[in-house]
Amino acid sequence: MPRNQTTYSTGPSRERACLVGARVRRDDSGWTLEDSIDELAELARAAGANPVAQITQYQNRPSPTYLGAGKLDELKELISLHRVDTAIFDDELTPSQQRALEDLLKVKVIDRTALILDVFAQRARTREGQLQIQLAQTEYLLPRLAGQWSHLERLGGGVGTRGPGEAQIETDRRLVRSKLSRVKKEIEKVKSQRSQQRRRRTRDAFSVSLVGYTNTGKSALFNRLTTGAVASHDRLFETLDTTTRQLFLHSGTKAALSDTVGFIHKLPPILVASFRATLEEAHEADLLLHVVDIGSHYASEQVQVVDDVLADMGLGETPRILVLNKWDLVAASPDTVGADSVSLDLLPQDEVAVLTSATQGWGIEELRQEIDNQLNVMKAQSGTIPAVG
Repeated sequence: MPRNQTTYSTGPSRERACLVGARVRRDDSGWTLEDSIDELAELARAAGANPVAQITQYQNRPSPTYLGAGKLDELKELISLHRVDTAIFDDELTPSQQRALEDLLKVKVIDRTALILDVFAQRARTREGQLQIQLAQTEYLLPRLAGQWSHLERLGGGVGTRGPGEAQIETDRRLVRSKLSRVKKEIEKVKSQRSQQRRRRTRDAFSVSLVGYTNTGKSALFNRLTTGAVASHDRLFETLDTTTRQLFLHSGTKAALSDTVGFIHKLPPILVASFRATLEEAHEADLLLHVVDIGSHYASEQVQVVDDVLADMGLGETPRILVLNKWDLVAASPDTVGADSVSLDLLPQDEVAVLTSATQGWGIEELRQEIDNQLNVMKAQSGTIPAVG
């Protein structure tokens, strides 16, 4: 069956979705269009949709209608053939594109940004996480308000419309802006409280943060390295709220370890901005543990995404350890493969790499020792506290 008509397992209680992707041929991001669509399918399932079809197009230059006229006709046929409820586009659409596509296709149209925000809305548990999602969703909605009330009313709720989109259909721009101001003030209070907590916690201790692509096993590693009990499931964006616990090191060096939100390909800028208070744990870290799912077919691309986001956040020079996790997915035992056998494109010349399996407990003590070693070097270089051991 041609790729643009691939179908997936069905689920009667889920919205039936068609995935839509386009790529300009000169794009050199490292991600193929097919890889990006595969990830979009994971996001759709995480949001509660059921991908039943997909269509893609390589283009010489971007189209103002996202797809060319011929492909749009094919998309309309796919939507009819597979009884699709929602068309999910792999890039952020402009408000005018979204309106035009919805008028043409006669189904709900959402983009990758709205889909990611929807997954975050479902995962947020704490007040801080919910505030940050409200901020991101409302900022996403604001430029789409003009002429959109009837558009929103006919979406009917569900995937891509959770959160402010449902509650604010009858509001106007002034009320939305008022809500934005209120949420930002509440987030500033949270930020102030978090800063005070961080200062107390790290006064005489080093700060270490787990960073990485979503679903690489950061929370499982956090639980192995600390006495924490962070929820750890094999699904996208399981952790949205930063958790910090004491990290016990054999030398006696005092350190605190933080688990942070994961990154993803085409991470919406408004989401990074909204989660700035959460990500400040990484900003303040003395050492980053960059966790990679070594069993993923897209490991190299995921490493590059995280490196790019960290560079954009001004963390490109922060010392880090590359933690190649989920070792058990590529090895039958901890003795069957070593770091020197890992693909070289995953091992930057200036980074130390440690192989781990958080689920099996492999490499955890080696990682703990490497953290200890690096922090003790920092102590010696600072000249304020002598290195231990």
